[in-house]
Amino acid sequence: MRAPEFWTRDGALPRLLSPLAALWAWQSARRLATAEPFRAAVPVVCVGNVVAGGAGKTPTVLALVRWFAARGRAVHVLTRGHGGTEVGPRQVDPVRHNAGRVGDEALLLAQAAPTWVARWRPDGAVAATAMGAELLIMDDGFQNPGLAKDLSLVVVDGGYGFGNGRVMPAGPCREPVDRALARADAAVLIGEDRTGAAGRLVGLPLLRARLVPGPEAAGFAGRRVVAFAGIGRPEKFFTTLRAVGADLVDAVAFADHHPYTAAEIASLAERAQAAGALLATTAKDAVRVPEVLRPGLAVLTVTLEWDDPATLGRLLERVG
Repeated sequence: MRAPEFWTRDGALPRLLSPLAALWAWQSARRLATAEPFRAAVPVVCVGNVVAGGAGKTPTVLALVRWFAARGRAVHVLTRGHGGTEVGPRQVDPVRHNAGRVGDEALLLAQAAPTWVARWRPDGAVAATAMGAELLIMDDGFQNPGLAKDLSLVVVDGGYGFGNGRVMPAGPCREPVDRALARADAAVLIGEDRTGAAGRLVGLPLLRARLVPGPEAAGFAGRRVVAFAGIGRPEKFFTTLRAVGADLVDAVAFADHHPYTAAEIASLAERAQAAGALLATTAKDAVRVPEVLRPGLAVLTVTLEWDDPATLGRLLERVG
């Protein structure tokens, strides 16, 4: 789905939907209060968020994988496999599996560390531990009470913040902001804080970070580009392309996790060819493109970099 525009501001429609939002919040609170979380045999670090989609969880997970791997820890990643059909527990094989089976995020994560898809997270934790995991990082799952967490990080996009601050369907929040932050151990604020989100994070250790374009960014400078993206906030990708000097002649947004068809990609490729432009997308989108059509794509990657690695280190040392 694509986030409704009214989620960014308050108004008559969010207020009209507030009774449904109250029901959603009640159900979420009840699920958390009545759960009996499974305690894994190894530490579990959860990377989640308060709003639905697009905060930057996956780049954050990848950055944590690099941190722990650099210190010799056998870190595995645990994910639900959103967008895929696999129930699991199943270790992801980027060669054999596709996004339709395990989800796009799982394929990206599996390139960096052993990654497990499990709808029931405790099963995934047991399977990963049996295969040598010394530490688990959960991609999402902050609102999932099935697995006990040793450290919970809430990721916040500086450009979006908490939207209008209301719970779904009146707003983008999965639960009331204050209640979510009360369970978090720290917050990761990515990019410039344009919404004043930091004011809601007082009392939590705050890790500031930014998304940095990959080395291929130089190849976009001065080039005409037709871009497409089906991520939580496609405009973030389009803005990044402009920032690296691309001449963005067309930008096409799809729903998050959209499964691209050959016809859609062919149409986009024709549009790019007619404009004398590169056809560009994100790494997360590229794995959802039919494999035979991927060679024609220009992919711009991003990496999360920390403003204060020392503060991050002190936090992560709590769990290993």
